[in-house]
Amino acid sequence: MRDGMYAPHSRAPRCSQANVPQGLMYFEATFLFAMGQRWPRFRRHCGPIGLFIIVIALIASSFSTHVWHLILTQGILYGIGGGILYAPVLMFLDEWFVKRKGLAFGVMMAATGMSGVALPFVLDWALDRYSYRAMLRVWGVVNVLVCGPLLYFIKPRLPVRHRRRPFSFAFLRTPTFWLFQMGSILESVGFFIPTIYLPTFAREILGSGKIEQTLTVSIFNTASVIGAVIAGILTDKLHISTVIMILTIGACGSVFLVWGLAAQINLGWTLAFCVFYGLTGGGYSSTWSGFVRQTNVDLRRSGERDEPGVGLMYGLLLAGRGIGSVASGPISEQLLGKHTTGFGSYGTAFGGLIVFTGVTALLGGLGYAGRLVGLVGDQAPRASDYGEQHAAAGDVEEGAAGKPEASQAMDERREVEKEVR
Repeated sequence: MRDGMYAPHSRAPRCSQANVPQGLMYFEATFLFAMGQRWPRFRRHCGPIGLFIIVIALIASSFSTHVWHLILTQGILYGIGGGILYAPVLMFLDEWFVKRKGLAFGVMMAATGMSGVALPFVLDWALDRYSYRAMLRVWGVVNVLVCGPLLYFIKPRLPVRHRRRPFSFAFLRTPTFWLFQMGSILESVGFFIPTIYLPTFAREILGSGKIEQTLTVSIFNTASVIGAVIAGILTDKLHISTVIMILTIGACGSVFLVWGLAAQINLGWTLAFCVFYGLTGGGYSSTWSGFVRQTNVDLRRSGERDEPGVGLMYGLLLAGRGIGSVASGPISEQLLGKHTTGFGSYGTAFGGLIVFTGVTALLGGLGYAGRLVGLVGDQAPRASDYGEQHAAAGDVEEGAAGKPEASQAMDERREVEKEVR
């Protein structure tokens, strides 16, 4: 479910249709994460079910004869299957890593973007030689052969207990979570626009050929792979609001100064924008583990002791990203052709898109603004906070008399880990 991995080669009217599966995958994550935290055994079955739905959607879409067939199969059905397949990956990743969770999320986000480096060229080559019906069926088989064996390794770190796991909605009362959530939503509304329109920009403004158009997407994805890992490392080492500030400055600068001047210079300047924007804007999703960690830290330091809804928080963050994914299509269609006063790219049909993308990137820094005014905790997480969060996210049985549940959970985890070894 990589953000904006592939860009359509046509003009914008198709972008809303292209965002349907991505939006669905984001939106359904809230329910899947909540179910996975409430009923832990449900998580292990998500992968095979999701993969099966994806393959059925791809094969069924190859028989489409009307547009609504494609919307139903590649849009709705594929989106549902993709979300079910993707959800347990994030659930188990959060369980396997503690102190280097940011790096783990960064590597995972980078891995999902790796295919976006070469796959656009492969698909262009294949579609020039074979029909789209044949390619949809081949892609369904590829998904089975590649993803099927890997499902065996997607599993929880510790044996799953039978007891249902309740969770708390206390995080919804904290300004920390809502500032991060609103920043993520606003940033995502503009984030998808460059990946949708860069090939068109290269063709219509710079007069580039098909290879150069595809190259813009490939270079962006390559930079995003690197940016996701770097953002993950920074999330583990710095206060999350500091990481957000760094990414916000980089994204805004690349949009306003680099893309904004690209039409005045050449294709190389546009490719430079792909690099800078990929390194900064492409790493935003890798910071989500820091959002969740800082929210839990602020909750516990305020005296909250209920088990945090870690899974639900990730689900809501993904749903917020889905809002941006879906909204970016119709908003960008309205902005395309809106010239702004100025030089370079600002004076072209893409001027309105560039300004809007830069402004939303700036609003993505709400988490840092919240720290400046005291709404987000100023102190970075301590080592003990990692332990508390990890214990609270685990399967907690009935507390022993006089012993805190978090402490008992840590003891139980050590005992189970010894048995596993």
